[in-house]
Amino acid sequence: MDYLTDIFLKIHSCVFEQWVKQFVFDWGMGHLMGLAFDATGWFLIGLIQLIVMIGILVPLEKILPVEKSTFSSAVGVDVIYTLIHRLGIFRLVLFFSLEPVLENIFGYLRVLGLPTWHFDDLWPGVSDVGWVSFCIYLVIFDFANYWIHRAQHFCPRWWSLHALHHSQTQMTLWSDNRNHLLDDVINAVIAAVLAQALGLAPTQYVAMVALTQLIESFQHANVRIGGASLLSKLLISPQFHRLHHAIGVGHESPGQILGGHNFGVLFPWWDMIFGTALFNNHDEPTGVRPSAQNPKYAGQGLIGQQIAGLRAFFNKN
Repeated sequence: MDYLTDIFLKIHSCVFEQWVKQFVFDWGMGHLMGLAFDATGWFLIGLIQLIVMIGILVPLEKILPVEKSTFSSAVGVDVIYTLIHRLGIFRLVLFFSLEPVLENIFGYLRVLGLPTWHFDDLWPGVSDVGWVSFCIYLVIFDFANYWIHRAQHFCPRWWSLHALHHSQTQMTLWSDNRNHLLDDVINAVIAAVLAQALGLAPTQYVAMVALTQLIESFQHANVRIGGASLLSKLLISPQFHRLHHAIGVGHESPGQILGGHNFGVLFPWWDMIFGTALFNNHDEPTGVRPSAQNPKYAGQGLIGQQIAGLRAFFNKN
């Protein structure tokens, strides 16, 4: 973990010093140097992710497809969402808007005597072993994300935003970032608060987000891998997660719109423990049923989807 982190930091510093730093000075934004450095890091991580996605996941979708698919306008919108998130544009907006507010709140809480809790210090010596500490935090965050995901499906207002993610009827590796931006902001704030509360190091947080995003892209891919196999019981596979997107199966409970199965983000253990796991090898169609609780996202472009989600969230017809 430390070795990989050191390599990335050297590349990050080199790119920033060679290209970004002078650009920031030339445009009279020297006071934003720290922000520019962070943005460069997120951009490089996203670039690495895109290279892996195009180099590995795209060929996999052609070799082991669940369903025959072509590049449609709906998938094109998903690609735009992916570029917005993976190339750091969404993070950059957060840096300018929410991060200063959160930093002030966290600083005020520290002044009041609320210390940061370093969870990995509960086991002596663990914090000194980078990859062990990272794995502990990864499991903790995944447990939290399981319950956050369930809340997205059981809270009607939150579901009106999250339904955008489920509205895609043609699942591909690009589907992961098909989200309402307000939904992404809510999740980003929760993740930042949890990271601060647990004392997660910034480098570990960045690595955790990068790894999680890449695995989630794999989960959404149009690839026949997993099903009821042992793999799906260790790590959430594309077919396990496809069931979560299945109409009438994954995001609905019997007799009602909200509910469903397979809420895990990385590991299926929480679904298995709390009785929401569903394993089978059936290829179910994906999407959401038209209803009052499901905004009309189908056929809309990115701007139209964002407006529809906001109207539904604030209960405006």
